[in-house]
Amino acid sequence: MKEVKKIIVDQDEAIKNCLISLFCEGNVLLEGVPGLAKTLLVKTLSQSVDLEFKRIQFTPDLMPSDVTGTKIFNMETREFQLKKGPIFTNFLLADEINRTPPKTQAGLLEAMEEKFVTIDGERLELPKPYMVFATQNPIEYEGTYVLPEALTDRFLMKIKISYPSKEAEKNILMKHNLNMMDIDKNVSAVCSKEHILKCREEIENVIVKEELIDYIVEVVSRTRENELIEIGSSPRGAIALLKTAKAHAAMEGRDYVIPEDIKEVIIPTLTHRIILKAEMEIEGVLVENVIMNILDVVKVPR
Repeated sequence: MKEVKKIIVDQDEAIKNCLISLFCEGNVLLEGVPGLAKTLLVKTLSQSVDLEFKRIQFTPDLMPSDVTGTKIFNMETREFQLKKGPIFTNFLLADEINRTPPKTQAGLLEAMEEKFVTIDGERLELPKPYMVFATQNPIEYEGTYVLPEALTDRFLMKIKISYPSKEAEKNILMKHNLNMMDIDKNVSAVCSKEHILKCREEIENVIVKEELIDYIVEVVSRTRENELIEIGSSPRGAIALLKTAKAHAAMEGRDYVIPEDIKEVIIPTLTHRIILKAEMEIEGVLVENVIMNILDVVKVPR
């Protein structure tokens, strides 16, 4: 086992991974301590692509109907009328999702996977494109609930946000001092909904050779056989790795995938789908390092 070290994700890489998820029609889980601009990142991204944005502040008393909506009886018409919840939007920010109980968290499951919401037996389609961004505080923080595995697996990527460098933090302060952090005034749309849907079509046509598919299968299979891992990645993880690698290749200007594309996206794509054995977590072993060790022993196709 290699020496354990923390793998840092800088802000540029976090933004890039958010865009990859957007182009793959996936959902993103952003993890980090409060005050790292996770919410600001999502709001800025939504404004730059000219999509409707709604935010839900998850609290312990939030109910599933507060997320999805409900039917209310209209005394005038003597009929039940649908009152849609904030889940009906293009960009949904589930802020501090792990501060609400699992019952409410489960209200997002159908929307994240099938892009539908069922209310009183009526199945309602969500707008296109649709994407859930969720932020969470590290689980060691008081008053947080661990996300169920079924919900965690619905996120295409989990992106850990770290503290900015001193230079970046100084830049933040300078912009605040000059009142330049108002995104409504300083951020304008650079593409439309139609552009995003077109990008998704282009990514579908990116070429992936069979040997690279074999490579993905081998890497994912090793996560189920590794002695340090209690639960390995599901087949959904392998599909996610394929999709994100294709998006990464397209963003690099290629219409074909190379092994480096897979390596670039494997950490945010697989870390939340793998559970280490309890003794490994006690020893401070990181999932990221286990994945990197697996990559070291799997033969790279040429």
